[in-house]
Formats: sequence, structure tokens, C-alpha cells
Amino acid sequence: MTELARDESRAEPHAKSTYAAWLRIMAVLYDPFVWLGERAGMRRRRRALVAEARGRVVEIGAGTGLNVAYYPDAVDELVLTEPEPGMRRKLARRLDRLGRAASIHDAPAERLPFADASVDTVVSTLVLCTVDAPESALREIARVLRPDGQLLFIEHVRASSKFLAACQDKFLRPWRGFAGGCVCNRRTLELMRACGFTVEADDAVWRGMPTIVHPLAVGRATP
Repeated sequence: MTELARDESRAEPHAKSTYAAWLRIMAVLYDPFVWLGERAGMRRRRRALVAEARGRVVEIGAGTGLNVAYYPDAVDELVLTEPEPGMRRKLARRLDRLGRAASIHDAPAERLPFADASVDTVVSTLVLCTVDAPESALREIARVLRPDGQLLFIEHVRASSKFLAACQDKFLRPWRGFAGGCVCNRRTLELMRACGFTVEADDAVWRGMPTIVHPLAVGRATP
């Protein structure tokens, strides 16, 4: 093994350990960090979005559970996936506080532990920007959805403004490191369509948050 290879082999576990430690901190800081954005309109968007959930519902990347309070009581089953341990702990505590019945699964969006065509609604809010392989996640969502199923989403997207898109490109690396892997300039709607979804979406602005994550797409996709 070369000296460079030995250096890299030593550095990689340290980098992973450091990032894992930062994610644990993020789990604590996330709700306070997005508080203003929630007050400035995101809370209203969450409520309106998940009001459309029906049947067996799977929320991917449920995080600290900011959507949980808004699910209709009429849904048949609520299943929450979250791969980050610190987030899962906060999610479980929120469910207890709200007295909400739901199961929590330690699973990334790219590997959902559900049978084919077994889910009526998948919910994704600010998640597809963070997954390492969004195409794989979208294919998994399409796999688990029933033929008449739906994906309800609020997602970061690449800005239509050339100036703001250039800012997203410039600050992508530091923002991604800070924000738990968020790729703020991802062309998420185009990826959905490329993976076979029919997409209906409206543009929105996430006010109260850094400008590079202002552009949002809110809508519904069907496989």
C-alpha cells in the first residue's frame, strides 16, 4: 500500500466519524434552525400536503416528525422511515407527546423495507435533496406504490433564476456539509419525470431560511 493510500484509509473513518457526530448535533439543532421557516409558511404547507394522504402512508426521511401532527386520523396506517439515529429518537418522542400511532423504521429511501405495490401514499418533505442516489429512491417509491398510489412532496429544487442557481452552485459544498447532505440545486422534478412519474407541482418560496434553499416545489406525483 502506498503512503497516500495509507493516509486515505486512515482519513476516511475519521471523516465518517466526524460527519456522524455532526448529524447527531443536527438532530438537536434542526427544529430550532427551521423554526422561523416553519412559522413563515412551511407549517401551513405541511398541513395542506399531508391532508391529502390516504390509505397506508409511508413517510420517507421523517426526521424529527414535523409532519406527524397533520396527518388525517382517517389514514389506515402511518409508517415513518428515518435512517439517522438522533432523528429517530426525537421522532419517537414526538409521537409519544402527540399520542399518535405510527411505526418507525430504520431505512434509507433507497432501500424501503416494504413489499411491491403495498403503499397508497408516500410523503417526502425536504428529503430527496439529501439522498445520495435520488433515482434509486424514486424507483423504490414507484416500486412500493400501488398502481393508483401517490407521492406527495415538498422539495428543494434548482432555482429558475440564473443568478440564484449560480449561488446554489457556488455554495453547494459548504451547505451540503452543514445541512446533512442537502443538495440545494438538485433538479428533482426532472428526476421524477425521468423515473416515470407524472408530476403536478407548484413553485413556492421557503421564507425565513437561507436564500439558496428558498426555491421549493410542492405537489403530487403518480407512477
